[in-house]
Amino acid sequence: MREQDLIKRIRANDPRAFKEVFDSNVTLIHNVCFRMLGNRQDAEDVTQEVFLEVHKSLKRFRFESKLSTWFYRIAVNRSLNHQRKKKLDRWLSLDFNAIEEGTENLDIPGANDESPSDLIEKKDTERIVQEAIGKLPERQRTALLLHRYEELPYQEIASIMDVTVASVESLLHRAKQTLAKELFPLKKDL
Repeated sequence: MREQDLIKRIRANDPRAFKEVFDSNVTLIHNVCFRMLGNRQDAEDVTQEVFLEVHKSLKRFRFESKLSTWFYRIAVNRSLNHQRKKKLDRWLSLDFNAIEEGTENLDIPGANDESPSDLIEKKDTERIVQEAIGKLPERQRTALLLHRYEELPYQEIASIMDVTVASVESLLHRAKQTLAKELFPLKKDL
């Protein structure tokens, strides 16, 4: 009911209503974009694009899904489009050295309690895992990120990705199999 009231206020051109929507969803959207893109600056840019699209389209929202599901769908699609554009731009410029050396990582909880060598090892492991996730096919990566990091239920992931719940299960299963094969040598080293 609160979502409907907010949208009615937005449709009545109440600027505070959109600010409420923005404030209550910006962290969620930024986190999704960051996990999809692996780069804070790109995530910030795409987050802005998402809210511009939301602002333009919110008056047409039909309440066929939760507002957060609609936001996730826009964020995932914008992030995927951004990735495709960056790949195309790199290819067109033939600047293969422009590929980032590494991706930014999220802070590790309890990092202050660990030795520098433990921190380096954890960061290295996290980098390897993020690279392996980044190599997954687009749909598998999207399903995995939404399930594992955003902790969304299969039904909501299916709605976001516009697929069936069975497809989500299959995508997650294949993603986990691929990651297990990719990361098996890492497990032996630990």
